[in-house]
Amino acid sequence: MTEPLLANAISASALAEYLTRPEAGSAPADPLAPYLGALTVQRFDAPEAETRALLAGVAVHDLGWLRKILVRGEDRERWLSGMVTNAVESLPNQTGAYNLVLNAQGRIQGDGYVWRDGDALELAVTAEQSEALLGHFDKFIIMDDVELITVESESALGLTGPEAESVLSKIGLRSLGNDLSISTGTVDGIPVRLFRSYGKLVPHYILWANSDKIPHLWQALVAAGATPVGSDALETLRIVEGIPAYGIDIQSRDLAQETAQDRALNFTKGCYLGQEIVERVRSRGQVHRHLRALELKPDSSTETPAVGTEIRIAGAAADSKPVATLTSIAEVQLDDIRRIFAIGMVRAEAEVGKQALVYPGGTATILFEAPKLVVA
Repeated sequence: MTEPLLANAISASALAEYLTRPEAGSAPADPLAPYLGALTVQRFDAPEAETRALLAGVAVHDLGWLRKILVRGEDRERWLSGMVTNAVESLPNQTGAYNLVLNAQGRIQGDGYVWRDGDALELAVTAEQSEALLGHFDKFIIMDDVELITVESESALGLTGPEAESVLSKIGLRSLGNDLSISTGTVDGIPVRLFRSYGKLVPHYILWANSDKIPHLWQALVAAGATPVGSDALETLRIVEGIPAYGIDIQSRDLAQETAQDRALNFTKGCYLGQEIVERVRSRGQVHRHLRALELKPDSSTETPAVGTEIRIAGAAADSKPVATLTSIAEVQLDDIRRIFAIGMVRAEAEVGKQALVYPGGTATILFEAPKLVVA
């Protein structure tokens, strides 16, 4: 059984509540706004400064929209392995894995990370997804000795950027050399669990602590040299790194292989919900579309295109079927150079050869590797 289910109401994160107080010091530049299921700070400084901190320095930010769900009971490993697409029973100690959650038809119901720390198993999902996923999971706890417990007493901060390890050292935490690994430590006497998450361009760290200690932990990270950034800058980095988000780029109608997130799939584990469809796709060949990262190059003075912009093969008629639709777009201004990145669902025919792709007002290039960014 699951206990307790989360409420529908969007509430402020532990950090956001603190930052709206006069004594906080790091005053938000904008009012709180919803992001991934929690109210948080959109911006502290100019977008260029916050983006630069993430890409070339080190930034501290809210992760109060994450929800930690403990998976307990004698059947926890077998049951959880049957609910997600990646390894659980063979997951090494103090590591994690990215997972998709599917229904019986192989359609994606959500995503998140499974972490193992000794005998403990836990899920980390966004607050936006948590209630629906818990409801989905609850349907499949029948005769199993399994209990799902949402940890409501803890919250998380993020530390992101190439200089993150330097800040961790200053506050007394040991950095982690590999993505998806875990350690523990203390900061000014505060117990902290440190997770290194997934990133394509820069290190991403998650620091979990009791919610009432989050303000002190925030102050310690800022004092150690981390620049406060808001959710707008984090969203920009996500798009630049080409990491799709459920509910934005990944939809409930999508199949696992259409997301192009091979890191979420394990083909040697036992049976799980939706596996038959995943294996059928693999045995029969490619799906007809994939989520891809793109870089857009607008014509001079053209505005940044909007989400929903359609892309066509160059030379195709204006009323021809589009080969891609953009689901996320971010503009980055670094050292007077403007670059525009996007994520979109791209049809397979657009990936063949080196076909020129266009949209109204510019050209598009599919990025099969992380972009190279020069930040002085």
